[in-house]
Amino acid sequence: MRQAHRQVSDSTVAEAVVAFSWGDALRKIKRRPTSQWRKKARKGFRGYPVATVAFYGPDNTRASKVAVGIILGEGEEPAFFERWHSDNEDVRHIESVESAVAEFIMAHDVMSVLITDGLLGCPHEEGIDYAEGESCPECPYWAGRDRFSGERIQ
Repeated sequence: MRQAHRQVSDSTVAEAVVAFSWGDALRKIKRRPTSQWRKKARKGFRGYPVATVAFYGPDNTRASKVAVGIILGEGEEPAFFERWHSDNEDVRHIESVESAVAEFIMAHDVMSVLITDGLLGCPHEEGIDYAEGESCPECPYWAGRDRFSGERIQ
């Protein structure tokens, strides 16, 4: 190990350190500030009303849609529901979407926030954007996959 380090010139080491430091700085810049609704999600269930936040995307890497429902009481369907979309950006990293979700949640005096872990499948709606019982023609990644685990089922 030491011998390999001795063979590297000082300028190469300096470039590597600068590149590493720059990469860390970029990761820190890209890290979004934690919003109040994300903080509430970490606290777990605190009572009703509950906001459910689900992300959807054309594949398992980019969320092109976020859907938020507000459930007022146990066993009830969402009383309020809102969606935000982006054709080319990940909605999890768009500040205006983050703010809109926060405003929507705060407007309903939410006590608890439940967020999906990862993406819940295709952003298109079965029976609306494509025929019921079929796979979405625009999102081939999700065809034959379980939308909760992403595992192949066919």
